[in-house]
Amino acid sequence: MSPAIWLIPLAFLAGSVPFGLLIGLAKGVDVRKAGSGNIGATNVGRVLGKPYFLLCFSLDFLKGLLPTLLAGWVLGTLGQWNPEPVACVLWLGAMLASVLGHVFSPWLRFKGGKGVATSLGSLLGVFPVLTVAAAGAFVVWFVVLKTFRYMSAASMAAGLALPVACVVMHVVAGRSLMEAGVWPTLGVCVLLAGLVVFTHRGNLKRLRAGTEPKFGQRVAQQPKG
Repeated sequence: MSPAIWLIPLAFLAGSVPFGLLIGLAKGVDVRKAGSGNIGATNVGRVLGKPYFLLCFSLDFLKGLLPTLLAGWVLGTLGQWNPEPVACVLWLGAMLASVLGHVFSPWLRFKGGKGVATSLGSLLGVFPVLTVAAAGAFVVWFVVLKTFRYMSAASMAAGLALPVACVVMHVVAGRSLMEAGVWPTLGVCVLLAGLVVFTHRGNLKRLRAGTEPKFGQRVAQQPKG
């Protein structure tokens, strides 16, 4: 059995570490009972301040990046534009597992964060096959956040832009969308886009109602209603 098979559950476990909760508890705050109640970097920042947002975002980013890089190294796919299909699927499986571990953490009764930072790290870890697409989605995220100051809107826009960026990347590279090696990467991008929108469904309701806090806006450290 390929060692990469074991890297998939390992990636899930790495992604499942609830850094946002641990950071909050270290400061005497259960972030599940403050702000939006989410353990992700955005809520950590709202409750504890920008330095803790950056810390949580970085840790969540790394728990997606490092397992994915490790899987690519073990498989010998790291740095390849057109990896062998089976190895590519295993690599993408490890990448996706880290994100699912974050969103459905077994330590928190299969609840977790919204997967944005971990998704970005894991996508960049599929180097270079998805790195370019992830960079394109990141540009969309930055522009929307800078323009509207809503982290949730920026995250959903980046998620939806990811499959488009993936298609553009393959077309520019001269690859046919009918090639077998293209479909796994495009499929994962579509799955991640759907996951990001799904985990932000509550934010979408608040955006429509005009009650969504803007990025950098602090909230009281008290339980949700």
